[in-house]
Amino acid sequence: MIPAIPGIAGAWSLRRTLLVVLLGLTFTLWGFSAIIVYLEAWRESQELFDQSLAETGHLLLALAEHEVQEHGVSAALVIPVAQNRSHRQYLLFQVWDTQRRLLYKNAGAPDQAFAAPAEIGYSWRSNAGGQWRIYTSWNHSGKLQIQVAEPASHRQEISSRFALKLLAIGLPMAAMAALAIWWSINRVFRALRRCADEVALRTPDDLANVSVRGAPMEVQPLLQAINRLFVRVRQTREQEQRFTADAAHELRTPLAAIKTNLQVLQRARSDAQRSESVTGLGLSVDRATRLVGQLLTLSRLDPQSQPSPELPVLDLAVVLAEQLPAWMAQAQRQELLLQADLATAPCRLQQDHVLILARNLMDNAMRYTPAGGTLALSCRSEADGVLLCVSDTGPGIAEHLRERVFERFFRAAGAHQPGSGLGLSIVRRIAETHGASVQLDAGPDGTGLVVTLRFPAPR
Repeated sequence: MIPAIPGIAGAWSLRRTLLVVLLGLTFTLWGFSAIIVYLEAWRESQELFDQSLAETGHLLLALAEHEVQEHGVSAALVIPVAQNRSHRQYLLFQVWDTQRRLLYKNAGAPDQAFAAPAEIGYSWRSNAGGQWRIYTSWNHSGKLQIQVAEPASHRQEISSRFALKLLAIGLPMAAMAALAIWWSINRVFRALRRCADEVALRTPDDLANVSVRGAPMEVQPLLQAINRLFVRVRQTREQEQRFTADAAHELRTPLAAIKTNLQVLQRARSDAQRSESVTGLGLSVDRATRLVGQLLTLSRLDPQSQPSPELPVLDLAVVLAEQLPAWMAQAQRQELLLQADLATAPCRLQQDHVLILARNLMDNAMRYTPAGGTLALSCRSEADGVLLCVSDTGPGIAEHLRERVFERFFRAAGAHQPGSGLGLSIVRRIAETHGASVQLDAGPDGTGLVVTLRFPAPR
C-alpha cells in the first residue's frame, strides 16, 4: 500500500486559489456593473422625470393663460380631480399672477406657494410629507407663474422597482457564471487527478508513459515532460542493471583466482610453490582492486550529466604537466619512449575528471605497447576547440571494433593484457560531461592507435 504523503508546510491549493480569484472577480465585476447601471439609469430617469415635469407645467400654464384671457378669475379656482390617491400624491400644481394671487390649483395642493417667486426652474423642497421636486416657470408675457410639485417618493418607488428587477436578472446570471466557473475548474482538475491517480497506483517497476488522452492542452506539456523523465529513468535503470550484472560477472574472475591461489598456498609443499602462489595472489588482488576502483569511478559519473557552463577555465597543458613525470618514469620502467608536446590549451575542465581520463588513456597505451615502442602525448589549442591526443605503436584496434570498445566490460578477442574493459567507457563518459568528442584512429603507418579528444573552446 502506498503511504500518504503528508501536507507540505506553506503549500497552497491551485483549485481554491482559482475559485476564490475567479468567483471574487465575477461578483466584483457584477457588483460594480450593477451599481454603474443603476446610477446611470437613475440619472437618466431623473432627467426624464424633470423633462416630463417641465412639459406638464408648460401645458398647464398654457391652459391657465387661455382661461384667464377668456373668463378672468376673481378668486382661486380649485380644479377638481377624481378621488385617486396617486394623482394627489404624484402631481400638484399652482398658478399665480404677478400680485401673488393664487388663480388655479388642483385638489391636494396647498394655498401657500411651493417655492419663492424669484426661483425659476428646478428645486427641492421638504415638508411633513417628505421631499418634493418643484418646477417653476413664467408665461411669455410674465403675468402668470406655474409651480408644479412631484413627490420624491414617486421617483424612489420607480428606482426601487428597477433595482429589484436588476437584482432579479443579475443575481441568477452571476450565480450561473459562478456555477460555470466551478464546473470548468473541477473538470480540469478531475483530469489532473486521473493522471495523478494513474501514477500513484503504479508499482516501482512500472515506468510506462502516462496517457495524455483527455488531458487539457495546457497540461499535456507537463505530462509529456513526465514521460520524458520516465524514459530517462528507464534508461538509467537499465544501465544500472546491466552495470550491476556485468560488474558481478567481472568480479568473479579475480575472486576465483584469489580463491585458487589460496587453495594452492594451503597445499604448497615447498617454498617455491608458496612464493608462486603468493605472487599470483598479489596479482589477483591488484586486478580486483583496479576493477573495483574503475567501477567506483564509473558509478560516480552521472549517466545523465550534461556539459556544465560553470566549469572553470583551466590550461589543459598545465593539468597534464603535473602528471607527466610519473608517466615518464612508468614508461622508462616498461622500456617505452614517451614523447610529450604540451602547448597552451585553455578550456573548461573538471580537473580531477580530466586526470582520470588521461590516466586511463596513458595506462591503456602503456599496457598494450610492447617494449621498445613509442608513446606520444600532446595538446594544443585550435580555432574551434582544444585537442588532446594520445598515440602508441601497439597492436591498435580493428576499425569494426572501434565503437564497441567504448562499451562497458568489452574486450577485443585476443587481448592478452589484464584489464577490466572499463577504461575507454570511463573516457567517453568524462568526455561527454565536458561536451568533448572522442575519436579512435590508426597511426600514420597504419599501426598503433591514436585517441583524439576535442574539447569545445571556452566562451
